[in-house]
Amino acid sequence: MELNNRIDDNDDRQSVGVVGAGLVGCLAALAFAAKGFHVTLFELRQDPRTTDDKNKKNLRSINLAVSNRGISALKYVDEQMAERILEHIIPMKGRMIHDITGTKQESQLYGLNGECINSIDRSFLNECLLNELDRAEVRVLFEHKLLKMNNSSDKDKAPVLTLYDTKIHETKTFQFDYIVGADGAHSQFRYQLQKSMKMDYSQKYIDMQYLELYIPPNDDPNADNKFHIDPNHLHIWPRHNFMLIALANKDGSFTSTFFSPWSVIESIKSSEEFLEFFQTNFPDAFKLIGEDALTQAYNSNPRGTLMQVSAYPYHNPNGTAIIIGDAAHSMVPFYGQGMNCGFEDVRILMELIDETKDVKQAFMNYSDARKQDLDAICKLALDNYYEMSSKVTNIWYLIRKKLDYSLGRVVNGRFGLQWLPLYTMVSFRDDIPYSKAIEIEKRQARILTRIQYGVTATFIICGLAKLGHWYHKVHKD
Repeated sequence: MELNNRIDDNDDRQSVGVVGAGLVGCLAALAFAAKGFHVTLFELRQDPRTTDDKNKKNLRSINLAVSNRGISALKYVDEQMAERILEHIIPMKGRMIHDITGTKQESQLYGLNGECINSIDRSFLNECLLNELDRAEVRVLFEHKLLKMNNSSDKDKAPVLTLYDTKIHETKTFQFDYIVGADGAHSQFRYQLQKSMKMDYSQKYIDMQYLELYIPPNDDPNADNKFHIDPNHLHIWPRHNFMLIALANKDGSFTSTFFSPWSVIESIKSSEEFLEFFQTNFPDAFKLIGEDALTQAYNSNPRGTLMQVSAYPYHNPNGTAIIIGDAAHSMVPFYGQGMNCGFEDVRILMELIDETKDVKQAFMNYSDARKQDLDAICKLALDNYYEMSSKVTNIWYLIRKKLDYSLGRVVNGRFGLQWLPLYTMVSFRDDIPYSKAIEIEKRQARILTRIQYGVTATFIICGLAKLGHWYHKVHKD
């Protein structure tokens, strides 16, 4: 049994235990360490930096699109750390839409003024953050499985974690002043927390699977470009009921992901049928990925599930424990905000600690401060699948989008007026909360609808006038 989590008995700093060494858990550990806390981070898996390449890649990873909210959170924790990590990103200035013939591509820019989101491999980013933990001298204990949490309602009693060390097959007990759960959508920490408090919780599986694929780099030694397709776009092959996406990696490859309802993938009974399906629906991607790789992916790669998780409140009654990231609000990946939102969780929690000078009070304030925004982005992420898979090819959607962005460029900041497209607010303006962004978008949408009606009415009137002129001329002649 181990009841003292401090390495040095003379260390009188307050202690924080963080469960989950994924992206959000790592950043939370770094943030608390930067504020002078003694931090211990626990992870069920083994250290991914010590595994070979084959085992490291779990083939359930969708490349990340790092945007302003995530970057701001990294910089809040440590500017130099953020610079070291951001050296590895690939800017993406917009979507590149691939038509079904495989011969045409259309760029749809994201920002009003050239703003970009940024591609980075999830496992690589996780390793970068783990390296930063070593630099910050944060204790990380891998292969420790959470078994139990003694989460007393007594405000003066510190929480206790019981974990099983799978390397030496030994149960250990740790006591902390505060504990943070960041162990993902299937959070064991959240399950333990629920036992001692009234927490609303819902879990919903989405009728959607994903299959990870891979576009290799250009290995032609005489080629000027190691990328087969433009690395500075998020590539989308929208096919209404299903779609394919691809995001660039630094080595010239692309991580590609096939999304479809389960009925679509389950209707394909063999690798031969899968090849035929791909060649019909994604002919250019078929060539880029290759027959052998597609066959291997169909036969061997796991089909990932997508789910949304909602919990509230995020803290326990005495303010000593809290859940953040996917443990509190798992969302589908279609707005590229899952990691960015989780990083923003960390920033907002740290700002509340700065404001209150009291960690317990900050934990208790966090739930109400965050819930409305988390509900908003989870819904937005789910709604955006329809936009990515279908609306991006709809002529009326594209006209409305161009009008929206034109107003953003012309109106914004002039005459005391502000007009910001929703994507701009969500991805590039961390000073606008998610819920506020949606409120603004709804107001602007009503104006756009009136403009559309006005323009349509004008065309109809002009058309009727021309028809009347033609009719009058014909009958006069």
